[in-house]
Amino acid sequence: MGKCCSCCSCFSCFSRFRAIFRPETVTDSPLKPLCTKPECLPRPPAAPNDGEDFGVPVLTIIDVDPCIAENGSLHRTSRYDLMSRQDDKSRLVVRRGQEFYLHLTLSRDYDPNIDGMSIVFTVDGVEQPQYGHGTLVATAVLYPGEVSEGSWQATIDAVQTNFLRLKIVPSANAIIGKWRMDIDTKNRNLDGAISYTMKQPFYLIFNPWCPEDIVYMEDEDQRQEYVMAEDGLIWRGSYNRLRPTVWKYSQFERDILDCALHLMIQVGKVRISGRSDAVVISRILSAAVNSPDDNGAVMGNWSDDFGGGTPPTKWLGSQKILQQYYKSKKPVKYGQCWVFSGVLATVCRTLGLPCRVVTNYSSAHDTQSSLTVDYFVDAEGKIMEELNSDSIWNFHVWNEVWMKRLDLALDNPGWQAIDATPQELSEDAYRCGPASVISVKNGEVLRPYDNAFLFAEVNADKVFWRYNGPTQPLKLIRKDVDGIGQYISTKAVGRWAREDITHTYKYPEKSPEERAAMLKALRQSQSLFSRYYLNEDFNDIMFNFELRDDIVIGQPFSVVLLIKNRSSYNEYRVSVILRVETVLYTGRVGDPVKRLSMDRLVKPGVLEEVRMDVSWEEYGPRLLNQCAFNIACLATVKDTNFEYFAQDDFRVRKPDIKIMLKDEPVVGETLNATARFKNPLPIPLKKCRFLIEGPGLDEQLKIKLSETVEVEADAECSFSMVPKFEGRATIAAKFYSKELEDVDGFINFMVKPAKAVANGE
Repeated sequence: MGKCCSCCSCFSCFSRFRAIFRPETVTDSPLKPLCTKPECLPRPPAAPNDGEDFGVPVLTIIDVDPCIAENGSLHRTSRYDLMSRQDDKSRLVVRRGQEFYLHLTLSRDYDPNIDGMSIVFTVDGVEQPQYGHGTLVATAVLYPGEVSEGSWQATIDAVQTNFLRLKIVPSANAIIGKWRMDIDTKNRNLDGAISYTMKQPFYLIFNPWCPEDIVYMEDEDQRQEYVMAEDGLIWRGSYNRLRPTVWKYSQFERDILDCALHLMIQVGKVRISGRSDAVVISRILSAAVNSPDDNGAVMGNWSDDFGGGTPPTKWLGSQKILQQYYKSKKPVKYGQCWVFSGVLATVCRTLGLPCRVVTNYSSAHDTQSSLTVDYFVDAEGKIMEELNSDSIWNFHVWNEVWMKRLDLALDNPGWQAIDATPQELSEDAYRCGPASVISVKNGEVLRPYDNAFLFAEVNADKVFWRYNGPTQPLKLIRKDVDGIGQYISTKAVGRWAREDITHTYKYPEKSPEERAAMLKALRQSQSLFSRYYLNEDFNDIMFNFELRDDIVIGQPFSVVLLIKNRSSYNEYRVSVILRVETVLYTGRVGDPVKRLSMDRLVKPGVLEEVRMDVSWEEYGPRLLNQCAFNIACLATVKDTNFEYFAQDDFRVRKPDIKIMLKDEPVVGETLNATARFKNPLPIPLKKCRFLIEGPGLDEQLKIKLSETVEVEADAECSFSMVPKFEGRATIAAKFYSKELEDVDGFINFMVKPAKAVANGE
């Protein structure tokens, strides 16, 4: 269409057209042709002209502009490092099922009467792309109002002198990954065609904004939280001391998207037909993030020796891990469950898959699929590690991804649990899920994938057995049906606060629905488990095991057992053993800290207290890396054969790092800040370091303090950064020294847009 209508001259119309598409004027709305008059819209070709245009050369494409700024705004992909690189190093990242635009510079004016155009899309890296595999897609470039029979659409959106604007709509279930594009042009009156090959591939990812995509989320606030948010909170600690820690997902940073595709294709070896399926991809990624069997991204380590790598408690986010892995293709040392979960959330979000991090407190690890967790204790009340294969972790962290489960005939979308922490083999690989959360709640343990393992994690029964030797029967001394699966937590949408999602995994404890789900699950289990030897009924002596709360590291604490004789005429002799031991968050008991054994004669109607005080000097040198303890009590009422056993875990509280901003956060301007906390220990801190991550930092800051931090003195550092983007941002800090580690803190703030240049420029 070489000429424009009489509303304006060709030159002014073309100038206005180019002005509209300047990056700085891009809006969230798809751009329209210049003129809406019928004579200005692209139109189908007229009838053949009997060869009068045989002398017109075939239309040649000189250049293709991927409209990075416009498409980035429309697809919410502008923050990807790939999209913000300078000059010709930028790469297009778009979401499937949604239109994106290309600007074509032509060798001459486009003539709809003689020019035909088609586009061939092929998946990058596939040796022999095929239609049947979805790795090759060809579509004709049509006119407005026309619809292709294929799954991808390409239409002319606007025409100008030597210029075409195309609108491309990929299929909503297209393959995720890098795509190549060839544009073919042909003169309808001549043989042959000329092909233009795009120099660089474009990236196609999931689209939670597209109703036809199975990962579609209806709520915009949730999309912002579970797809776009670059940082969040992960809960650690124990059920009686929930501890949030900040995690930087950094899903838009350099190499992260490429690393996710490497994990999916090269490490996970996902089959071609599965690269469009969120179920297949999420399951593959849950295996590819860990390293035991496939050289994945993160190597786990649950010991107290982290030589040759970084202790899990020192990571602040996923960026450094994934960038290091993508560069070396070797597993990064070391991770534990929250590290695996944080990295998996980054990988999912960079691919456009809605994902959140979930913490389950008192999380069962049922190795025998019995739906019970069995502990054996000796005459001292000590857990017998050699007999225990099951365990209960203080906390365990996994992920949830949002999608429809068409393989389960569940048309309504919902959360699916996936877990990258290498615990148990699933189909010969260390992976877990996706398990439908609603199916787990209803006790449907046979549904794919790994529902039985997830069900046990949140709803198993905990059973303590008194072991009296290999020839003697086991004696049940405690049964806990509601201690497992507590305070299941995730970050609240749009708020830096905790959201309790326990109700999504299980019905209220001891409710008829919860017991019915448990019975349903047990009936489906293939495991045989023993009947219980029940204690005799005995109600005269009541025990209450207490742990004084809010224990600050460096301070002493106490363990108390209250013994109440409810009889009005009988007295009883009670023997008590109290134990304090260090424990890893996975439940493995470490070194003993203190033991107390005593006998008490409890008179009728009397309340007795057995108290054990533990000082810093006693527990400090034995602390493991996350400052957790196991407290156990075994009490025996003489001459009655009644035994009482109680066990609990707790953490000592560490200080929080306070971060203060010295400047107003503005895009492109230096932001100065400080981080500090007071030394809580009764000893000085030596070899002190701060780790800092925040907006505009390409690499983590490592700040070494030159002086020892004395008792009750402040550990403090100053640092600066230059934010690149406006909007929500987070600075995270972590401190470690020889005497104290895993101290962290964060601050959230809004970065304002760059200030206007003086004189209106």
